[in-house]
Amino acid sequence: MTSPADLVPPGAHAFGDPDAPVTIVEFGDFECPYCHDAAPVLRTVVEESGGQVRLVFRHFPLFEVHPYALTAALAAEAAGAQGRFWEMHDLLFAHQDRLDDVGLAHWAQKLGLDGASVVGDAAQQHGDAVERDYLAGTALGVRGTPTLYVEGVRYRGRVTEDGVRTAVTTALAAVGQATGPTG
Repeated sequence: MTSPADLVPPGAHAFGDPDAPVTIVEFGDFECPYCHDAAPVLRTVVEESGGQVRLVFRHFPLFEVHPYALTAALAAEAAGAQGRFWEMHDLLFAHQDRLDDVGLAHWAQKLGLDGASVVGDAAQQHGDAVERDYLAGTALGVRGTPTLYVEGVRYRGRVTEDGVRTAVTTALAAVGQATGPTG
């Protein structure tokens, strides 16, 4: 088990109640088809948890196999700096076939952002945040995506609603919370 606090750096992108007793940390890659499939599962678990679960996304671009993963991560960070991380997150997963600079600029414009603000030199200023996440994942032994930690415990197996809900119920019991509406 890893301390949940150690998994969430300052300024991390969190979805859900910031005071939720259970935190799911995802190390993800915007070009990964398995992360694409996990995204709606994780969103549903958080949204239906009654404030008991939050999701933190950390970048783990598998740049050796996904040529656009790193630039997509940088674009998401750039959008996040403008308060639109989760909207960009959703667009990138919905359009994994268009993650080149033209596509990234297009998705930013769809969000009302300047397309140039999420690509090229403008996006590079967010490299430290992506590198921080990647190095943290490497230090934890992350090798593939999505890799999840539910309240510090590494989740094993395919990401399914039932599996994640079971992990959340176990985590709630471990932190002394009554199991509430996790599904």
